[in-house]
Parts: sequence; structure tokens; C-alpha cells
Amino acid sequence: MTHRRTVCTAVLLAALTTVLAFTVLRDGFRTDPAGLSWWYAAAWLLFALAAWSVSKVPGRHRAALIVAGSIAVASTGLLAPPRTSTDAYRYAWDGRVQAAGISPYDHTPADREVAPLRDTWLFPTNPAQCAGPERARVDGGCTRLNRPTVHTIYPPVAEAYYLLVDEIAPGGARLKPLQIGGALFAVGTTLVLVRILRRRGPDGTPGQVTGAAFWAWCPAVPLEAVNNAHIDILAVLLTVAGLGALTGGGGPAIGRVRAAAGGMLIGAGVAVKMLPAMVLPAVLRRRPVTVLLSTAGMVALSYLPYVLVSHSSVFGYLGGYTEEEGYDDPSGQGRFALLRLVLPDAWALPVALAALLGVTVYVLRRGQAERPWSGALLLFGWAFLLLTPGYSWYALLVVALVALDGRWEWLTVAVAGACVYVAAKALGDFPMARTAYAVAACAALAGWAVRRRWRPGQEADRQEVLSQGRVTV
Repeated sequence: MTHRRTVCTAVLLAALTTVLAFTVLRDGFRTDPAGLSWWYAAAWLLFALAAWSVSKVPGRHRAALIVAGSIAVASTGLLAPPRTSTDAYRYAWDGRVQAAGISPYDHTPADREVAPLRDTWLFPTNPAQCAGPERARVDGGCTRLNRPTVHTIYPPVAEAYYLLVDEIAPGGARLKPLQIGGALFAVGTTLVLVRILRRRGPDGTPGQVTGAAFWAWCPAVPLEAVNNAHIDILAVLLTVAGLGALTGGGGPAIGRVRAAAGGMLIGAGVAVKMLPAMVLPAVLRRRPVTVLLSTAGMVALSYLPYVLVSHSSVFGYLGGYTEEEGYDDPSGQGRFALLRLVLPDAWALPVALAALLGVTVYVLRRGQAERPWSGALLLFGWAFLLLTPGYSWYALLVVALVALDGRWEWLTVAVAGACVYVAAKALGDFPMARTAYAVAACAALAGWAVRRRWRPGQEADRQEVLSQGRVTV
């Protein structure tokens, strides 16, 4: 029977990998978004079945199966160039500019000063190539880069990574090194998750590493972290490693070292993508001064070299991006979609900020030092429900936090992001952001209600689980 369960899970995992491979190979984001959406739906359904099935697999097989599955699933993202995003082209350009000794913050790709650096695969001159989708005109030719007339938005650790890739990649490799990096970071995150979850209970504990499958096999990982090579994956790896460092054992001296190391790792994650800063309220229950100082110090240290060599602001297009995405104008871009169901548009932003402040205060007061990811997941989950972002890769850190915490209902936030980014293109005026995030909100509230109802009758068991640091799956 035990071998049958392992085989059943392996079959589901193989089916998931096959569907993901066909999804990546299918280039329908602009030509057939409806068909592509069905492939996404099939992948998420198989992922749900496989993640449920792995909990039935014997403990001695579980970690190996999760890691092997992570490698297989991540590898599917390498089968084709980026399908649904052009961000990786900007990464390659920023690396190219730095390799020439120029700060990536000083010039836009359209500036004449950097024209000699324009490789033809990034800046085609052939009219046939310029007729393709999402080609912006630049100096009589075109470019595959999005927003070529604005400065880069990416923080310094991300920029350092782009430079490293440019330096070590063979000539003509184009975006493949960035995709390979995404795959390595994705599998590396799986290994860190398994290590964190395994150490939180004795060997053989049911559900001990099961949560890692929520990350390892999630369709968002190969599609966004690998195929589209979104830099968010590096931020996820650093943040998860930081959370792991903060929750390790040891005496007072080791505790201070862990706090400093954890803060530095989270700071490095913030210097890749700003989103990891949201985990900070959840990690301040233990040695808050050390954590904050090490986090802030790491961010400042990473910015310093670029501040010294740049003639323009190192924050680049950050302010313009928030305006472009409608975070200061609730009536545009589908932001604050759920709040606008019941509130005037002008109220959406202040109410969202007030609600997030309330959740932050709750996490600061009620968070658990031994399980900081629980508070971080609450913060991220409600931030997504209140702001309703339109890009699916933003939720990668949510997926990793679900893997640590086990509250699988928050994965619906990642599903909502995929619906808004892909399926909405096929449905015209259908209010996809409002609908998808409303379903995610209902799932999160339902999960909270079920867990709250379970708690009173099994309070003693719950306290024992928490005291041993096990993950509820």
C-alpha cells in the first residue's frame, strides 16, 4: 500500500511536469490567451492533486520525491524563451551596460550615450522583427525591452546579479543563463525549505516536509521564476534562508549570530526586490534591534557602490512605476478591486493602508518568534487581497511562505494573480481582478474559520505542535 501511494504521487507529478512542458512550449499569451488559460488551469489542478497525494507518501520517501519533483518541474521552464514577460530582456541589458563600466541607473536604453552597446538581439533593426508584438521604436529600429525610455527600477543586489550573469555567460547565450539561474534558485529554495521543515520535528513526523511541495511543484515557479526568469526568485531564496537562520536553535551567542545573519539575508532580499521588506514585522519578536540593524545595514551597504558611481537617482523608475500601476489612482489598472466594491474610489488607498497597518500591529503583538512565516504570510496575503496586483510573479514569496506555514488556502492568491495576468486577456471587460481576488479572499476566510473551529477542541494538541515547531499541513 505504501509503495502504491508513492507510485500514485509520482504519476501525478509526471502528469504535472508534462502539462507544464506543453504550457511553456505553447506560445499563446498574445494569440490565444483562452487556450493558454486552460493549460494553466490543468497545471494548477494537477498540482493540487499531487500536493494532496504527497501527504500520503511514507515519510522516508517524501523529501527525495519533493526534491526530484522540484528539479523536474523547474526544468520545464527551460524549454522555451520567456513566453509571457519581457522583463528578462531588461535584466540582460542592465548587465550589458554594467559590463561596459556604466551605472545602470544613469541612462535609459533609448539614450544616445549607450547606443554603441545595443546588441541586435535586444535592439533589432530588421523591419520584420520590429513588426512583432511588444516592440518599442528606438532610433529608427526597435527593442525587445519594455519601457525603454525610463531608467531601471531594480535594486542593487539584482543589478549585481545581472552583471554576474553577463560576465560568466558564453557569447550568444542570450536569456538562457538567466533562466538557468532561475531554475537553480528555485531548486535551491526547495532544499532550504526541506531543511527548515525537517529540523522542526523528529525524523518520520507526519507532514514533516510535506509543505515544501507547495513550493517545489507550484506551477508559478517554472512559469515565472524559470521561463520568465523573474528576479523575484532570488529575493525568495534569500528571504527564506533568512527566516531559516532566524529560527535555528543555539544559545544566546549563537542566537545573536543567527539574528544578524537572518537580518542580512532578508536585507539582501530587499535589495533584490522591495517586497521582502514586508516580512520584517513578523521577525521582530526576537532580537529586534539586531535584526533591524543588520537588515538596514545590508541594504545600505548594497546601495553604496552604486550611489558612489551613479550620477542619477539609484531608485530609478520606482516612483513612476507605482504611479503607472495605479497604486495612487484606484480607478485605474484594477488596483484595490475588492475595496472598490463597497467604497468610493477615493477611499480605497487610505482604507487599504489603514487595514495593512492593523494587520502589521496584530503581527507585531501576536506573532510567534519560532514561526515568523505565519505572520509574514498573513501580511502578504492581506496586502494582495487589498491591493489586488496584476502580475502573477509577485506572489512567488507568498507560495514560499505557504510552504513554511502550511495554510494552503493562501495559494489562491497566486492563482488569482495568474488569472488576472493571463486569463483576463481572453475575457475582455470581465472584472477578472475583482472576481479572482474575491474567490481568494473567500478561500482565506474559509480556511481561517475552519482552523478556528478546530482549535478549541484540540488546544492541547495545538500547543504541543507549536512547542515542537511542527508545520501544520
